[in-house]
This record gives sequence, C-alpha cells and structure tokens, in this order.
Amino acid sequence: MDMQAIYQRWCSLATEDADLVQELKEVANDPEGIRDRFYQELEFGTGGLRGVIGAGTNRLNIYTIRRATQGLANYLLKNSDNLTAAIAYDSRIKSDVFAKEAASVLAANGITANLYPELMPTPSLSFAVRELHCAAGICVTASHNPAKYNGYKVYGADGCQITLEMADKILAAINQVDAFDDVKIMPFEEALADGKIRFITDEVVDKFLTCVQEQSINPGMTGNLKVVYTPLNGSGRRCVTSILSRIGIQDVTVVPEQEMPDGNFPTCPFPNPEIREALQKGLDLCETVHPDLLLATDPDCDRVGIAVNQNGQYQLLTGNEVGVLLLDYIAKCRIQNGAMPKDPVAVKTIVTTDMANKVAAKYSIELREVLTGFKFIGEQIGLLEQQGRRDRYIFGFEESYGYLSGGYVRDKDAVVASMLICEMALYYKNQGKTLVDALNALYQEFGFYKNQLTDCAFEGADGMKNMKRIMQSLRDNAPKAIGPYTVCGYTDYQASIRVDGDKTQPVNLPKSNVLEYRLDNGGKMIIRPSGTEPKIKIYLSAKGESMADAQAITDTLKQSAKQLLGL
Repeated sequence: MDMQAIYQRWCSLATEDADLVQELKEVANDPEGIRDRFYQELEFGTGGLRGVIGAGTNRLNIYTIRRATQGLANYLLKNSDNLTAAIAYDSRIKSDVFAKEAASVLAANGITANLYPELMPTPSLSFAVRELHCAAGICVTASHNPAKYNGYKVYGADGCQITLEMADKILAAINQVDAFDDVKIMPFEEALADGKIRFITDEVVDKFLTCVQEQSINPGMTGNLKVVYTPLNGSGRRCVTSILSRIGIQDVTVVPEQEMPDGNFPTCPFPNPEIREALQKGLDLCETVHPDLLLATDPDCDRVGIAVNQNGQYQLLTGNEVGVLLLDYIAKCRIQNGAMPKDPVAVKTIVTTDMANKVAAKYSIELREVLTGFKFIGEQIGLLEQQGRRDRYIFGFEESYGYLSGGYVRDKDAVVASMLICEMALYYKNQGKTLVDALNALYQEFGFYKNQLTDCAFEGADGMKNMKRIMQSLRDNAPKAIGPYTVCGYTDYQASIRVDGDKTQPVNLPKSNVLEYRLDNGGKMIIRPSGTEPKIKIYLSAKGESMADAQAITDTLKQSAKQLLGL
C-alpha cells in the first residue's frame, strides 16, 4: 500500500482523537507532510517507542500505542504464564491518555494491568514490576526530549528495560499487528470495574520510598542543608520532596514556575538537566534563596543535575563529576562505617569517564563496564542476584546524569540520587567543604579528566539513512588520526573486536553500533547513533596536567569530529 493510500485509510479510520482528525485534514495538500508522517512505522527500538506526538504511522498516537501494546500482549500470551503488567506515566502531553490506552489493550487480552493513578517517576515503574511480580512494565515518557515528543518504554519481569533479544521478539510480534484491524481493546472504565485494570496503591509508593531511604550511607546525619529543587514540570515533586524530608533535609524551596506537571514545559523548551538552560529558573531563584545546592530532575525523574554554591557562584557539575563524587563518597563512608561488602562491584557505561576506574581501584572495587543504556547496569545487578550476592553491587552510573545505589530497582533513579547527593553535600558541609572542593581534591589525586558530549542531528525522512551511511563509512575507512592525534587503537562493538596495533581481541559485550577510537595522548572518541533520538552522539574524553589542558584537548577533538563524520 503506498503512502497516499495509507493516509486515506487513516483519514477514514483514525477518528477517535479530534487532534488527529484535524492534523490529517491540515496535511491533505502537503505531500511532504504526508510522507513524513507515513513513510515508515514508528521504530520500536531496544527500549520501545519514541517519537513526535501526532497523526500517522511515524508518530506517537493512540493507534501506534495500541499497536505496540497488542504486539506486547501477543508476546506475553505466547511466552509467559504470568499475565500481569505494570504501567506508569509522566507529565508529557497525552501521557495519561496513552497509559490508559495501553492498559485497555492489555485488559482486552486477558492481561491484568496495574496502573499508577497519578504520574510517577520512571524508577517507580521498575519497582512496581518487581514488587507486584509482573511479567512486564510500560512507562509512557520521552524522558528529557522537547514537548512535542512522547515515548513508550517496555520493561521485563526483572524491572530492567527489555533485553535486545526480548525487544526483537516483541518487534516481530508488533510487525504482525495492523493498528486498526488486529487490536483488541476494552473500555477503560469497564476494565477497571471488572478488575482487569487495577490502580497501584500508595502502599507501593511508600514501600518504594522506604527502599530508597535504605540506601542512605550516613543515616541520621545532622546539620542544615539548604536546597532549591525543580522537577522541571515533571513527575519528581512528590517523591523527591518526600525522600528529602524523610532524611531530615527540610529547607527545600521548589521552583514555583516548574513545580507542577506541565507537558508543554513553558519555561524550559528542553527539559534536560544536562543543559544550563533547563536549570536557569532554578539558578535565578538561587540568587534570592542562596541555597547550598540546586537539584533538577528531568520530567520522568530518572536523571538529576546539580549546581553547587561555590563562594556565592553556582557551579554546574557534569554527570561524570557527580558520578565520581558519589562513587568516592559511597566507598569511603561504607568502609568508615564497616558496611562495605566483600568483593564490592560498581558499574559504569563505556562512554562514562575513566576517572571512575581510578577511584574504584583506590577502594579495591571491581568496576564493570557495559554498553550505553542503564538496562545493562541493571543486568549486572541481576547477575549478582542470581549468584546470591546482590549486596556486592554498591553503585552504578552513566555520564548522562543517571545513577543508582541498591538493587531495589533496575533503572537509574533520580529519587535515590537526589537523596545521596544531598546527604553527600551535607557530609562535606559539616567538614567546611563544598562538593566542588571535594571534586577538586579528587582531581588533584587522580588527574584532570575532561569529558564532553557533542552531537549531530539528522531530522526528517532521510535522517536515519544518513546516520547509517556515516557509520558504515567510518567502518570502511577507519581513521589513522583524529585532528593532531594518532589513533593507536579502536573498538568496533558491532563487530565485537578490539584492535591495538597488530593485536585483535574479542569484546565480550552484546553487539552495538558503537565505534571507539583511542588516541596516542590518552584521549578517546566514541561515536554512536542515539537509541532514542535522530542524532549521532560523539563522546570526547581527555586527561591533562590541568583542567585547562584537558579542556584544550577536548576542544581540538570537537573541532575534528564533524570533519571525521564528513559534515
């Protein structure tokens, strides 16, 4: 069926959402608009769906949500005796609608849907899957993307985002489903009355928060810490403020313009705590409140960014810097408190700072490296659990502001991260230090590491094609140098090989479309297409004699990156 025919079919059948009806009318005489909406099915990747909200097969709407959920239901009916699932959603546009649609499809297929009755952080979905012994979970969120996006993450019974193998099987099941002819759906209120949809109770939320609180490294620590917090109009307000109150952090001011859920993100077009613009309202409030610390969680509250009051100026710390600080704090205090397990394990992703290796070595911690994506960190916790030694896991983090201490969930958790960051800040404040002071001490001890992320966007129908072409070109023409630096080794995670000079070794990780280049100055460049956005991400890392030295190296690498990609 050609795109025009598919478009006409949608005009005839996609009549339940007035917004979609209007949008389909508006593009009637716009061939490029029709093409962009219908040239492909919205891709179900390793974590699920993510796309622009709107009409068409290449958009997120009630019909693409239903189709994906019917595919998931078909997979569960074929592969599981446990016909239960959990569902959560964040503050994004239509998140509540999409969550109810998913629940209604599951119910119609005989799968009990446990649904949070209000928006909740993504980690609480991972918790609910495990606590309620579900076979799968769905979280409706697009994390930190702009307001026009939404998404649909799928979780396995272990509370991790689905494995590559499970994703392939669910995708195969989805591909057999027609969004209009093959979907079973039960009216929401009817399914609720019949018990086929159940609301998750506050008891589960309270238990989640109790498990978070149990990760405290220095419970009962006294002192006063002043905090400004912004949930960025997302789902973090209830859980983050609750956990801070539980551990005695009472002096918390919430940024008023960003306190309440609002999927339009009116003060923050890019609600990503990695970027300064997202924190600007909070930084403005800091000039009045003068807190020790600014916290900002993203809309689904699985990542957190911070700014530290350093002599009256608010210094933003990166995900790598906060991760290294937390790893050092957790290890140091666990040893001091006699709470370090035998053979402790920490986990980081391959694109996360190598400074973590130095910190881990200091405390005799086994540091495991995994592919990008927190589910691979969760997978390591699961492996330790299978061995009866989940207690060995003490911390995991990724450079993109995701952290987790403890195995009560299997995804990054900004609730526990917010708690530990505040606790750590108070620990150092009681010694007359700030987190910046603590970080500078680590740089003096281990060397000055600088990590930087840049990216190249590829929007539109040809975007994915261009990304694939560039990655293939890099494989066919491996660079001998990047800028002034010689490439002394590389790893192709797709081919599962590591090459150093004349030596080639296998890489014992799942295949992934990632290329890593190691440079003669000790720096690195890692290139990977994003799994959630139409862009190629480029991770730059350097170690210098000073921070200025390390910064100069990453600046040079950044200038060379686009040339390397042929842009």
